Amino acid sequence: MPNQTVAKLSVEDFERAAAIVSSVAQVTPVLHSNFLSQLTGVEVLLKAENLQRTGAYKLRGAYHRMSKLTATERKKGVVAASAGNHAQGVALAAKRLGIKATIFMPFGASLPKFDATKNYGAEVVLSGAVFAETLHAAQEYSAKKGAIFIPPYDNIDVILGQGTVGLEILDQVPDVKNVIVAIGGGGLAAGVATYLKAALGKGVKVWGVQAENAASYVTSLKAGKPTEIKTKRTIADGIAVSKPGKIPFSLIQQNIDKVVTVSDDEIAKAIVVLSERSKQVVEPAGAVGVAALMSGAIKPKGKTVVVLSGGNIDPLLMQKVIGHGLAASERYTTIVVMLPDRPGQLVKAADAVASAQGNVVEVLHTRHGKDLDISEVELRLSVETSGHEHRMRVLKALKEAGLNARIEEA
Repeated sequence: MPNQTVAKLSVEDFERAAAIVSSVAQVTPVLHSNFLSQLTGVEVLLKAENLQRTGAYKLRGAYHRMSKLTATERKKGVVAASAGNHAQGVALAAKRLGIKATIFMPFGASLPKFDATKNYGAEVVLSGAVFAETLHAAQEYSAKKGAIFIPPYDNIDVILGQGTVGLEILDQVPDVKNVIVAIGGGGLAAGVATYLKAALGKGVKVWGVQAENAASYVTSLKAGKPTEIKTKRTIADGIAVSKPGKIPFSLIQQNIDKVVTVSDDEIAKAIVVLSERSKQVVEPAGAVGVAALMSGAIKPKGKTVVVLSGGNIDPLLMQKVIGHGLAASERYTTIVVMLPDRPGQLVKAADAVASAQGNVVEVLHTRHGKDLDISEVELRLSVETSGHEHRMRVLKALKEAGLNARIEEA
C-alpha cells in the first residue's frame, strides 16, 4: 500500500498492523469510571494509553511505520522532530528495530521528556525556539544525511499503527456505542475512527475533541479542506496543531461523527478528577475526552470508551495544572478581606472562616498597596472549599462578621 495514498482502509489492514505492533506495544487496560458513569448516566470506561510504554500511544504508529523500512533505509537511520511523545515513541521503536535515531527537540523542551528520549538510545539535538524551527532543522538533517523522516501523523503506516488502539477497544468492549478520542494532527483519531467504522459501521459513534485554543479541525471541517489557523496558548500542547495532516483529515472527514472543543479550565478539572477518582496521571492532551464529558460538550447514549492518550506530564506543570483545576472547580479560593488596621481583626477573619468549615492554607497580610487607605490593611486568604456552595458559605460568614470581603476572580 503506498504510504501517501488515502485508500479505503479495511479491517484486515488494521489487523495486519496490530500483528506487527503487538511485538512492542502493550495491550492497555480499560478501566470503569464510577464518577463519569454517574455524571453522564451511561457506562463510561477509560482506555488507559497513558499506561502504554513511553507513556503514550505514539509508539504504535512509529513502530509500525519503521517496521516497513527496507534494509537499505534502516541503515540510513531515522530522524524525527517532537517536543515529547512522538520523540519517545520513535526512540524506543528505533531501539527495538536496531535503527539509529536522531530526534530534534526545541530548546525549552520538558526535561523529563528529553531525558526519557535519550534513555531510549536516541541522539537528541536541541534546535529551534519554536517547533516550526525544530521541524525545519529535522527535515534539513534528513535531506543532508539521507535519514528517513518519521512523521508524527501524516502517513498511512503511522495511522494504521495508531488505529490498533481501536482494535483493542473493540476486543475489550464488544458492545461499545461511543468512542471519544483527542485530535491534534489527527493520526490517532483517524486510525481509531476508520477502524471502528469499518468494523461496526453506524453501530458506533466516534467523537473527536480538541482544545478550543487550537481547534484546527473544527475550522478545517467547516471549510472542507485542511486549513491553517493561528493557535493560542493552551495547556494541551500535545494536540496544539495549527493545520491538520492531509491524510488524517481525509479519513476523519469520512469517519468521525462530530468534533467538539474544551477550554483549558475544563481540561484542568478533568486532570484533577482523573487523579482523584481514577488514580490516573494524564497529560492535558490526554484528558480532553474526559473534559468533554464533564463539560457536557459530549452527551453520549450507550456504553462509552474515552481514550486517555498519554500520561507524560512534567511534574512542575502537573503542580500548576492541579492548582488551576482546583480553582476552576471552586475548591481552592482566594478571598480578599479589607480590614481596619487595629488588633484582633485577623483573628476575627480566621474565626469566621472556621465557622463555615473553611480550611485556610495560606495568608498574606499587608499594609502596603496603592489602593489602601492609611488606616487599612489587605488580607488575602487562600481557602480550601468543597465547591461553589461551600465557597459562598465562607464568603457569607466573613460578611456576617462585619468584614469587607470579596472573592478574587482568576
